[in-house]
Amino acid sequence: MGFWKSLFNGPSASASTSTQVEAPNLEVPDTSTDASTKGSSRIFFSTDRDIDLYELEELCDAVGWSRRPLRKVKKAIEHSFLVISMWEEQGSFKRLIGFSRATSDHAFNATVWDVVVHPDFQSKGLGKALMQQVVKELRSQDISNITLFADPHVVDFYGRLGFRADPEGIKGMFWYPSSR
Repeated sequence: MGFWKSLFNGPSASASTSTQVEAPNLEVPDTSTDASTKGSSRIFFSTDRDIDLYELEELCDAVGWSRRPLRKVKKAIEHSFLVISMWEEQGSFKRLIGFSRATSDHAFNATVWDVVVHPDFQSKGLGKALMQQVVKELRSQDISNITLFADPHVVDFYGRLGFRADPEGIKGMFWYPSSR
């Protein structure tokens, strides 16, 4: 079954694939307290899905997101079409500083979820770089319709990256379990 699944899911859907891409040369804060690693920081992206869920939870806590059950976060990552993490590496120390994932119909559409960048690394161009990497990866899979949901305070950020409200004025609709 693994052979057939790989044919239909493509390489980015496999949990065993991992690519690392160096982030563009951006202003990166030196967060090191160890003099031996000061100034030798590098930022890179990875599509490896083997992410420490506790480290991801710490990242989400740092930006003030509500906690979610780790078993559900794990399941969401496993069932995502694309997972991209952003890492800071200083010497042998590696730290998760950004994350995003996307779901897809594997043909036309993808929706981006859970875009998060650690506050120490915000306003440095890294959120933009992360989103550019997400779009690049989705486009490489021939996905032409990329959507996302944005909180009001980040709508302008996504607008500067080329995301627009639906030009035909279509409003999203949502179904939630009733509280009754």
